[in-house]
Amino acid sequence: MGAQVFRAFRNFNLENRAEREISKMKPSPAPKHPSTRSLLGEQLRNHPEIKGEVVSKDNKLLALLKDVYVDSKDPVTSVQVKDAETHQEPKEFRLPIGHHFDMMDIKNIPKGKISIVEALTLLNNHKLYPEIWTAKKIAQEYHLELNDVNSLLKYFVTFEVKIFPPEDKKAIQSK
Repeated sequence: MGAQVFRAFRNFNLENRAEREISKMKPSPAPKHPSTRSLLGEQLRNHPEIKGEVVSKDNKLLALLKDVYVDSKDPVTSVQVKDAETHQEPKEFRLPIGHHFDMMDIKNIPKGKISIVEALTLLNNHKLYPEIWTAKKIAQEYHLELNDVNSLLKYFVTFEVKIFPPEDKKAIQSK
């Protein structure tokens, strides 16, 4: 009984409502900037065939548009999203190594990741003492995978400043 009442309200005055929607004013395009308007007018004066192309319909494109098929799926409900969040494995964290610069605000770092300060420290240690700070030791110390450490040492280097003295002046010897 409720469906019949709902259907009657839904279909009440349907044709008049549809006609009213169709006869409404369509939204007008946004106003163009004066400089753009003048450039468009100039292009239309120089190339009058453009106006014909803009106004005409391209049957080939219309045929391609008719072949377009859109397949959509309903969005995931919030109940399913909450279930997915509850089944995540808890992350393991570690404390940051050393107290360099302003690292006091970092309380813990997920295992398998390092902070910027730690990355610079381990790259500098490896550059200065490569026999002590090997890839294996760095991986154990910072809880990283060996392939990641090897890639890090291969593709990243720390910043180094080299100043070459001009050839016509004598260089000042550092003590």
